[in-house]
Formats: sequence, C-alpha cells, structure tokens
Amino acid sequence: MTHSRFKLLIFTIIPALAGLIALQACRGAKLSVADQQLDRGEFFDAANTYRKVYNKLRSKEERPLRGEVAYKMGTCYRRLNMFARASAAYQNAIRYEYPDSMAYYYLGRSLQAEGKYAAAITAYDQYLDFKPKNEALALEGKRGCEKALRDRENGTQTRYIVKEAKIFNSRRADFAPMYQDKELNVLYFTSSNEKAAGTLKSGITGMKNSDVFVSRKNERGEWQRPELVEGELNTEMDEGITAFTPDGQTMYYTKARRDPAANTTVEIYTSHRSDASWGAGQKYEITADTLSAVGHPSVSPDGRYLYFSSDMPGGYGGKDIWRVNLQDKVGSLENLGPQINTSGDEMFPYSRADTLLYFASDGHPGFGGLDIFKAHLNATGDRWSVENMGKPVNSQGDDFGITFGEGESGFLSSNRADARGYDHIYSFTLPELNISISGWVVDHDDEPVPNAVIRIVGDDGSNQKEVARDDGSFRFKLSRGVKYVMMAGARGYLNQKQEFVSDDAEEDAEYGVDFVLSSISKPNVVENIFYDFDKATLRPESKSALDELAEMLRDNPNITIEMGSHTDRMGTDAYNEDLSNRRAKSVVDYLIAAGIQQDRLTYAGYGESRPKTVTKRVNKEYPQFPEGTVLTEEFILTLSPEDQEAADQINRRTEFLVKAIDYGLY
Repeated sequence: MTHSRFKLLIFTIIPALAGLIALQACRGAKLSVADQQLDRGEFFDAANTYRKVYNKLRSKEERPLRGEVAYKMGTCYRRLNMFARASAAYQNAIRYEYPDSMAYYYLGRSLQAEGKYAAAITAYDQYLDFKPKNEALALEGKRGCEKALRDRENGTQTRYIVKEAKIFNSRRADFAPMYQDKELNVLYFTSSNEKAAGTLKSGITGMKNSDVFVSRKNERGEWQRPELVEGELNTEMDEGITAFTPDGQTMYYTKARRDPAANTTVEIYTSHRSDASWGAGQKYEITADTLSAVGHPSVSPDGRYLYFSSDMPGGYGGKDIWRVNLQDKVGSLENLGPQINTSGDEMFPYSRADTLLYFASDGHPGFGGLDIFKAHLNATGDRWSVENMGKPVNSQGDDFGITFGEGESGFLSSNRADARGYDHIYSFTLPELNISISGWVVDHDDEPVPNAVIRIVGDDGSNQKEVARDDGSFRFKLSRGVKYVMMAGARGYLNQKQEFVSDDAEEDAEYGVDFVLSSISKPNVVENIFYDFDKATLRPESKSALDELAEMLRDNPNITIEMGSHTDRMGTDAYNEDLSNRRAKSVVDYLIAAGIQQDRLTYAGYGESRPKTVTKRVNKEYPQFPEGTVLTEEFILTLSPEDQEAADQINRRTEFLVKAIDYGLY
C-alpha cells in the first residue's frame, strides 16, 4: 500500500473493521475521536490520536485497553506503510494480551514488509496455532518469507535492472505510471506532491489529495519535468491511476468519492481529450452497486476490455480483478477467477495482451506487501499460470502499478527504501541476453570452404541463414531453451548436420560448433577409426566416428562412396594389401549394419601404395613435416626413429571417396 490515498483508501470501507472488538461505553473523548477517524479511514490522523491516548494509559487496570489501542494504532501504521512502527504496535498489543489472534497475523505481515523474514515466520506460526479463518493467507505469507530467505541465501534474482526515475518523483507519493499511447512519448502518473490542485490535506495520509500529472519527452527523447494535466480533470478530490484507449483520446481513471455522511469509496471515471486538455470526468457505470469500491482501470491493447479491481460481491475475498466488455457491456462482467484472485488483495491490473496480464497481490506468495505478478492464459483460454516477477522488480515493500514501453522495459511503483512509506516511480529494463553460436566451416584439410552456406532452424519457429566469411567463420544469435538443427553445405562438398539445445539459464552464453565438410572430388580421412594390432577387427573406440560417418551418409542420401584403407610401410606388399582390404570391408560391414544401403558402398585396400601427402591439418599436428611433403618410404628412412613412427602413423588411415552423387535419382 502507499501513503497515497488511492492505495490506502481505494478500498477502505467501514465493514473492513467489523472484526474489531467494540470498546466499552466510557472511553474518553480522545479515544472516541480516534475510533471515528479510523472508521473513516483517516489513518494519519487516527494514528496521531491513538498515540496520545496510548501514552496516557499507564495503570495496571488499563492494560487491556492499552493492548486494544496498540492494535488499532498498528492498523493505522500498517495502512500508512510505516511497517517498523506497525510491528512495534502489534508487539505491544500482544504483550498486553490483546485477545484477537489477528495481531499475530498482522505482526507477521509487518515484519515481512520490513524484510525480517525469520521473525515474520515465527509470527505466522503463532497465528496458525489458533487455526484461524485466514489460514490460507498466513500460509502464503509464510511461503513468501521462506522463498525470500532461500533467495537471499542463494543470491537469487532476475536480470531486471531497476532504478529510481528521479525526474518523476517528488517528496511526496508518486505512483501508477501509464503511457498514453503506442508512441511512448507521454507518461501519466498519480501524485500527491505540493503542486497538486486544491489546498486541503487528507486526514488519511497527511498529504494533499492526489492528482494526475503528465511528463513528455523532448526532441532528444529526454523526459521533462512533470506538470498537472491541463483541463478540468483534476479537482479537490483524489484523482489518479489512469488508463487509456488505444488512440490515447479517452482516459479511464480512479476518483475518490468523499462524503462526510457516508463511507469513503472510489469509482471509475472517464475523461475525453480535446487538443492538449482533458474534459471534466464522468462516472463510468459498471454495475448498480453503489457500496462496492471500483478502481485501478486498465484497458486491453485492442480497446475491447476494461480490467479493474473491486471488492464487489462474487469475489474470492479482499479485492479481486474483474473485467467488463467496453463494446458490449451488458452481461459481460466477469471475475478473472481463482487462479488470479485469492482471499487477499489483487489490484493494479495491467493488460499487456489478450493472454498476458500483470497485477499486484498480497495473496500470492511474495516478498512482503504487494508484489507484481505475471499471468499467462493458456492456448485453450481456461487456465492462467501466475508467477512472481522476482527481485529486483519486487521488494520487501509494496510493488505495483507496472507499465511497459519498448520490449521488456517500462516503469513501476514501489515504496522500497522510503522510511515514510511513500511510493515512487522506478524504471526497469531487462537487458537482452547475448546468446550466440559461432564456428568455422572447413574441409578435411583444415582449409576454409569457399561460399559455405549455414542454415539454423529452431523449434521456436526461428529460421536463419548465413554465408561463411572468407576465413570460414560464422555467427548466429540464439534464444535460450531452444532445440536447434544446423546444416552446412557448399558446392563440391557434402552437407553436414549438427543438433544442439541452448541452455535455458538466464545468462549470456557462447556456443561453438565447427563443420568439417567432405569433398566430393578427393579422399576424406575418417579420424579415430582404430583396429586391433595386425588385424581387421574394429576396436570399440571407433564407434563414435563410424556412427558420424553413417549419419553423414543419411544426410546425403544421393551419394555412393568407396571406403579405402591404408597401411604403413611395414610388411610385404601382398600382406598389407590384404590387411587393408579386410579393414576397409570391416567399415563397410559396420555401415550396412547401421542401415546404409549396401549398393551405396564399396571398399578397397591400398596397403602402402598411396602414402599420405602432408596437409595443413596434418602440419598443425606434426609441424616437423612441411605441408605438401609426401610420406614415402624413401623420405621416412631419412627421419629419426621418433619421426619415422609419427610418419607411419599418419600413413595408417581410413578414407572415403565419393564415387557418385546421383544415387536414387534415376
């Protein structure tokens, strides 16, 4: 809640105090005045009066009365957001054995709003020992405290950046910002600063009644100091909490009806814009109910619905969020249901889309006071999923009245860090995550593949394409928590596919993936194929490379290949040809078992007849061999024993050569 009358009083009605135990008949004039002030919702004046009465009650016989006065004083401070004073008052009420268990509940609420979560849990537990009617709210409050303690211990918070928007704020209460239209150049908000119209100060808050103010951007895109809106909209009464039709020409706003002979309540009014001025407000009739409070309007982006908060009958307790069809009002009034509304208070709705609603609540688990929640409507339109927006959007105080501008940025209201409990306007923004994937497209000789094309498709519907740079490099921006399929290809090369899933963590991430494309015009070495010594039996560690080879053949279904195996210079020519032939056949047999058609595969054993020519890739691993060197037996015999073994190892290899690219086409 807020020191603004619109948050304190927007739903302050006498029945809310019905649960208080009646005072005895003869209590003194000062106490009678305080009770009347409390009944009228004049919390600022009532708190001052109760404090004077409390300080005079000193005898032992007056302890029960002192406990009752402390409880009511705590109610005033709690409504004024002076939570430290409220906690002290409720603790005094309990100390003087005030008989209503609600003292423990409100002590828990006040301690939670102070950020004293462990102490608040103790107070909630003491309240729950009584098995009270507000058990659900106490349990939600306790859950909120437990979550806050876990988040504090783990340092958990979202990536939102929240800063005070000082240009809009005064020394009083400033809250409920709202953009006028899609241009996002004009911002309205509610304030009780000293420039507000009228001269009277409210007994509810001790401040001037609230009015509607406006700020505009200059030609450099900078916000200017706010001014009272022009026209007849603002009066001596409380006005504020605005919403606009999509064209920005009609305003819906909350207005307090103040009548000394009746309960104070609020209603929704409309005003129409002519040039730069707003006309006098006209009450917008939602129902014939004159006792219930109706406020906090929000117009859906398509102008079809008016969302609002009310304590009218038919809700789930406290204040609920409702909506009515602006185009066909008759019979359209509906409560948003138990997934949104609780036995606590749900207020300050903000309709961002048909399926996306933001609102403030003290009934869902939160960090203290009002928290801002985000609700998604599912595809079938029958269920809302609600999530707390987390810190730093929410705090231990009251957080409410959010509006969005560009992307995930905008303004909100909060009384955080203000010892007086005054609300102020804060900006928020969610920095864009920097998630990307980069790499190179090269051939088996580690040379960049010219004009390689990379495509990446995500299961979120995204589809991107890029041509690799001259050095073979590429980069794509990604989204988090998405499954991607990537394909790289180029003229004269086989396609290669890769799959991966981006992490769903709220943090920057850089992924790396390289494509090694196989040429269709020269042999391609298959790395990491191993055989038992002096045998053709494939070793288990070859499986990964062979499975990748099979997948490459599936991705390129129109090619046929020859598997070729090569040996080193040891042994006779006949022996080496036989061994290499059997080894090449082992690879083909594996591929056939993996589902590759037999007529796409041939094999040959070349023994030592085709020594390897050192490529750029080989030179990187074995720099002692210059690029372009042919590793013949004559050359190897000139080397040291260590380099001879390295050269023999290079010559022992398995390759494939593309024989045709039209398999199955004719």
